Amino acid sequence: MLEYNIIEGGVCAAEGFSAGGLHVGIKAGSNKKDLAVIYCENKCNAAALFTQNKVKAAPIKVSKAHLADGKAQAIIVNSGNANACTANGIEIAEKMCELSAKSLGISCEDVIVASTGVIGQELAIAPFEKGIPALVANLNKAGNDDAAQAIMTTDTFPKQVAIEFELSDGTKCKIGGIAKGSGMINPNMATMLAFITTDIDISAELLEWILPPLNSHTFNAVSVDGDTSTNDMLCIMASGLAGNKKIVVRNEDYGQFAGALNVVMTDLARKMARDGEGATKLIECYVENAPDDKTANSIAKSVVSSSLVKAAIGAADANWGRILCAMGYAADIADDFDVSKADVKLGSAKGEVIVCRNGMGVPFSEKEATAILSEEEVQIYIDLHHPANVCGRAFGCDLTEEYVRINADYRS
Repeated sequence: MLEYNIIEGGVCAAEGFSAGGLHVGIKAGSNKKDLAVIYCENKCNAAALFTQNKVKAAPIKVSKAHLADGKAQAIIVNSGNANACTANGIEIAEKMCELSAKSLGISCEDVIVASTGVIGQELAIAPFEKGIPALVANLNKAGNDDAAQAIMTTDTFPKQVAIEFELSDGTKCKIGGIAKGSGMINPNMATMLAFITTDIDISAELLEWILPPLNSHTFNAVSVDGDTSTNDMLCIMASGLAGNKKIVVRNEDYGQFAGALNVVMTDLARKMARDGEGATKLIECYVENAPDDKTANSIAKSVVSSSLVKAAIGAADANWGRILCAMGYAADIADDFDVSKADVKLGSAKGEVIVCRNGMGVPFSEKEATAILSEEEVQIYIDLHHPANVCGRAFGCDLTEEYVRINADYRS
């Protein structure tokens, strides 16, 4: 079983990494930090996943090309403008990489670029020409807070985490990450950016191998509003400075690393769900005893994605019928899925209450259920009683009037 300690430092916790963030004036009328950089003192093995939206922002295309060799040394990120669906998008993304490379003294092809914000508005280069040299000049090992703040858009709090764990030979390794995501969240991935750093020595091929399965159970298990962005990116860089024997096969140390990476990605995914635009509650749906993996995860995601379920949880209403409805229209469910065997239980720090057994309602205290659903973190447990015993989970949030207000005013 993986043992780990939560530590300070975010993306700067791992050996070799520094970061920074500052305000350069990308979005008119805003004074928040809007430009971030993450840098490693040596070239890293790296891998990334990108949005599945067929409309892809310019930084996605540029970063894909730069990561073709599995190497990276820096990440430059702006908020306030998505650099998507514009005539000069590629030119701006490439220029951001060139300016960063020049200031850092590294190759342009070793810079990953990312943007988040309003789609369809041209991004000027002037803020970067002045801002990137100043940002690089302020790089430091305590710059993770500034970087986490600079990538935020409608987020209400910065999202970061770092842990330390040991490999089989006792070598201590660290993994840290920052993320942004609050709205347009419905992975395949979501309007999320996530940047993870580690000092473990591991091949780029294994990094590329591990990201998709872990992503499917963490970031791709989050749903806020059903929208998939043009700019989604999950990137990991490994400095190799922990001093471990390089991991090139899926051995015991690879398993330890995978478990630790899962901890970091799960933590960031939960924080994104909790910070859904206008949200007051985190919703976690757990499906157990499902016939297969697709059914388990599809049902869990369908439930947390349901606007009716989200509204009911927001109002602390134990309307379990909406949960069964969302289960029934989930995609990719097995032919032998049988709702007549399903049990549903609601839970929180206030306790648990069974609201449905064998696909039908059971007597329960509405007062008790309301108290349970009034907590800031709510759990929905679904038991399908299938002998295959497969489990799944998804993260979401409640739906409130504030979500409409935020998105109605987003460009102003």
